[in-house]
Amino acid sequence: MKIIGTTLNAKYIHTNLALRFLKAYVAPQYQLDIVEFTIKDPILHIVSDLFSRDPDVIGFSCYIWNIEETKKVAALLKKVKPTCTIVFGGPEVSYNPVDCLKSTPAVDAVVVGEGEATFKEILDRLKAGMPFDAVSGIVYRTEEQIHQTAPRAKLDLKTIQSPYRFTEDLPNLPNRIAYFETSRGCPFNCQFCLSSIEVGVRYFDREQAKADLFYLIENGAKTIKFMDRTFNISRSYAMDIFAFLIEHHRPGMSIQFEITGDIMRPEVIEYLNEHAPQGLFRFEIGVQSTNDNTNLLVERKQNFEKLASIVTMIKEGGKIDQHLDLIAGLPEEDYDSFRKTFNDVFALRPEELQLGFLKMLHGTGLTHDAEKYGYQFMDYPPYEIVSNDRMPFDDVVRIKQVEDVLEKYWNDHRMDLTVEYLVRYVYNSPFDFFQAFGTYWEACGWSRIGHQLADLYVRLSEFIQTIAPAHHEVLLSLMKYDFLTRQTYKPRSLWWKEQISVKERLTLFEQLRSEKVQFAYLENDQHQMSVDTIRQVLAMTDRELLKHVTIERLSIDISKFNMMHQVSLRETFLLVFFDPKTRKTTYQCFSV
Repeated sequence: MKIIGTTLNAKYIHTNLALRFLKAYVAPQYQLDIVEFTIKDPILHIVSDLFSRDPDVIGFSCYIWNIEETKKVAALLKKVKPTCTIVFGGPEVSYNPVDCLKSTPAVDAVVVGEGEATFKEILDRLKAGMPFDAVSGIVYRTEEQIHQTAPRAKLDLKTIQSPYRFTEDLPNLPNRIAYFETSRGCPFNCQFCLSSIEVGVRYFDREQAKADLFYLIENGAKTIKFMDRTFNISRSYAMDIFAFLIEHHRPGMSIQFEITGDIMRPEVIEYLNEHAPQGLFRFEIGVQSTNDNTNLLVERKQNFEKLASIVTMIKEGGKIDQHLDLIAGLPEEDYDSFRKTFNDVFALRPEELQLGFLKMLHGTGLTHDAEKYGYQFMDYPPYEIVSNDRMPFDDVVRIKQVEDVLEKYWNDHRMDLTVEYLVRYVYNSPFDFFQAFGTYWEACGWSRIGHQLADLYVRLSEFIQTIAPAHHEVLLSLMKYDFLTRQTYKPRSLWWKEQISVKERLTLFEQLRSEKVQFAYLENDQHQMSVDTIRQVLAMTDRELLKHVTIERLSIDISKFNMMHQVSLRETFLLVFFDPKTRKTTYQCFSV
């Protein structure tokens, strides 16, 4: 029997852990071949590839981002190979299996919930030529009838074989994300989340988990993403894994965890701040809302004061990047309330702030209560809300404008000092800036066209000249600084109009050589030039200087702004060295 497990990943760098669990569980009785595609692959290409493998059984791993394309693949595959048994599984079909079978006649069975043992029993029944009626945890069809069997008991995770050691995965480990799971389930009951449906938390064997992590690290995995819904629910377990990874990591690795901030103990953060290498760990923390009434309605227990304290401890440690999540459209959260939520969380200055919109997922309590709160939402994936009784559609649209520019101008960290000035000195709050710019961005039609890096600076400059011309001179200097200090090579052209001429640059180089300048050192900036680097730069020929170094005029003292002192106009210069050997950029401010 030829068996294939397949899925359409969101991106090539992603890998599907569920299929690997299936492959490990059905072995050695059955050989399951994993074939992964992306949602951007043409449907006919996917079907042709699967058809060429002559499968008897295909299991599709289904998610909110791939279900529409997956249904199309299954329908076409069934036409060209009607004898193939098609099985769907995954979170997108587990909670509406009957509807899935009704809407997709090509599907023979849907696995409900945990799939390893269920899929193996399906294979056993197919091999024996027997019906599926004795297989727990499925919905299946027989001719024109749809049948649902009894739920399946949860697996003992300590008995599951490792899904991380397939030799065919080894070549791709350095270039793709390795997903890892040390537990299943969530202790919380948030009514918008699928994890709330499964009661309790089950753990895999701890020593086996560490052995598998070591295997991935030794074989070149660069990015590992833990799938645990609340990794830090057990302090001892989390500390053990953190310590193990700190001991065995390799340079350049990145490991991400989803944690609950307000239950993280300060001593854990103190340990990580002292022992974790910078950049090794990344934390994703779901805040969602700081509205106490909203959190009560969705059964979300959260102490924002404690959460903010932990996030601040992590940020001050400088070792761990943080990704904080917000959800717009939760019950009783109107536009003004969400504005407060946004400002509360942005005040923590997370490295990344993701602004998402509530999705009415199959099986969740909030979807069941949709009518109670007046929810209107998409009938198709991602089932995103368009309004409720507290947030009309026009407010949803306005917040989407915030989301658009937040992603471009904060999460990518293209111009941190510029944004910092805007939210401190120009607007009453961070939300007000992102809303004003997002509305302007949409009115200009920029959301419907592509953007090069320089375009983002030009468009913000245009917005400032239109909305706050009194601040334009200062902000232009900040944008110059943000632009030049984030490049890894000297730009071929610059986006601002008034640039220093070659003659003036050479004159300034001579003044630097003769030490007729005053340097302004930036506090806690590891990328400013060392004394040795300045000497190296000034020893260059004029030709080398013009090729690898630039000088641009600023109207403020960046070093003072970086320390959050009063901003005042003062002509200074920014010296930037784009090192061709290291591909690193260093810089120094000075005045003449």
